[in-house]
Amino acid sequence: MSSLCEALLGLSVPLLWLLFLLENAGITFLVLYIGRLVQGRRNVYTPREWGICAITNVLNTVVTYAGFWMWKEEWITITMGVNWGIIPDFLLLFFAMDLLMFVFHFVIHKTFLFKAVHQLHHEAIHPKPIDLFILHPIETMAFGGMWLALLLLYPFSIYAIVIYLVVNVVFGLTGHLGMEPLPAAVRNLPVMKYLGTSTFHHDHHQDVQYNFGFYTSIWDRLFGTHKH
Repeated sequence: MSSLCEALLGLSVPLLWLLFLLENAGITFLVLYIGRLVQGRRNVYTPREWGICAITNVLNTVVTYAGFWMWKEEWITITMGVNWGIIPDFLLLFFAMDLLMFVFHFVIHKTFLFKAVHQLHHEAIHPKPIDLFILHPIETMAFGGMWLALLLLYPFSIYAIVIYLVVNVVFGLTGHLGMEPLPAAVRNLPVMKYLGTSTFHHDHHQDVQYNFGFYTSIWDRLFGTHKH
């Protein structure tokens, strides 16, 4: 992993932008493709949805490059070793981002920001995979800003970061399937019942007063916004 990071340092700026754009486009393709496989059907997306998705990809590329630049300039410190510290680093990223996104999500629902920013995402009553990327530009940059702020505050393991990013995409896809791939018996297992399943986020699209969490239902349970 360290050799890959070192190789990136040797690339020109235009090539880095192209590489990061292709990375984000590749993630989008995987989300749409895997979503289609899980749903067992082909979704039809409008030109407007493709356009917003493209803008989100470009903005995610901006966030990716900003993170790389801050690492190169040593504003962000990333550890490269393989050790047991990867696990607590991942858990810190997972729960810290879950809390930050819950707070942001709750605030935009309870203020003028809902109509100005977030209502775009809630045009989808029954979400589908592309809706993961149907976001107002302000929302996209706000999520990216929270992510970069965490990296600025603590020297996370590169492996914890990669694991978190994969998990983030999995939860994002799961929440926008518009169907529940997991049987009730699995969702009610001791740990699983606290995670943000497809049903959990789908219920939020059905009723915007509940289920503001992303990865877990912990904060909704604590603050009385959990839909049972």
